[in-house]
Amino acid sequence: MLDDVLGREVADLLATLDAGFPAVHEMTGPEARAAVDARRVPATNLDDVRSARDHRIPGDDGELRIRAYQPHDDAPGTPGARTGIVFLHGGGFVFCGIESHDGFCRLLARHTGAVVVAVDYRLAPEHRAPAAARDAYAATRWTAEHAGDLGVDPRRILVAGDSAGGNLAAVTALMARDAGGPPLAGQVLLYPVVEPDFDTASYRGYATGHFNTRAAMEWYWTQYLGGPPDRTPPPEPAAYVVPSRADDLGGLPPAIVVTAGRDPLHCEGERYALALRAAGVPVRHRHYPDLFHGFATIGPFAAASSARDVLWADIAALLDERKAA
Repeated sequence: MLDDVLGREVADLLATLDAGFPAVHEMTGPEARAAVDARRVPATNLDDVRSARDHRIPGDDGELRIRAYQPHDDAPGTPGARTGIVFLHGGGFVFCGIESHDGFCRLLARHTGAVVVAVDYRLAPEHRAPAAARDAYAATRWTAEHAGDLGVDPRRILVAGDSAGGNLAAVTALMARDAGGPPLAGQVLLYPVVEPDFDTASYRGYATGHFNTRAAMEWYWTQYLGGPPDRTPPPEPAAYVVPSRADDLGGLPPAIVVTAGRDPLHCEGERYALALRAAGVPVRHRHYPDLFHGFATIGPFAAASSARDVLWADIAALLDERKAA
């Protein structure tokens, strides 16, 4: 449990976020995108990385933008043979992008010593499922194919994402397994969107008042699927939209799954971690019962900073275990 000071900080921040976040479920996709973009605060930790360069890369359905973050030479790891992390941002499949998660990607590169490749995947409702997942997988293939140019060890590539990006990271791991590559060293799922089931205990307990709401989540899935989730089945294969619907989760790379107690997505994230473990996939599940959806990417927040320190250590431990295996 958090101490009194941290508890007050969490409560105050959660109240501010809950009161100030736009009612996106009452908007169109472009309106929601504009409202969220208007709240974005530019990253202040630009010096956390040596460079951050945008590239245009080929995707299966057109050109994609990615941003490659190169850590400083004195960051953890060996220059020229670094870990590569393909990062997929959250935003309900509808909004956010490279800029919204720029500060977090810089932190990720600095503290893990990884080359981070952030992906500007296509957004709903203009691009429905599985467009975002196809882009995520295309960027992962590109990262593996250009590992030498990026200074990345092709045996040490992970996929990672928060919220909707956690969904895309999980799906990318499935796609890579099913297609025979590229081989992935791990998947990092931060409070992932896993399935459109709005009747779990965490949805019932945290439907409102905790920043991420049930109404918003139903709206996100509606935008991504192209219709209400209860009447709009995902395109086949369904697992490339709803990863928990995979017939078999075996053979996937080791996973780090992070969940928050005060989050409607808690139950589905926990359930997916258990399903991965049952299929023989090594899983580190970190649960923060007093925190809420989105906490890991909030910069000046003591509880988030502590959780990120654990995340950096978990990523290092995952890679060390893979190396020793």
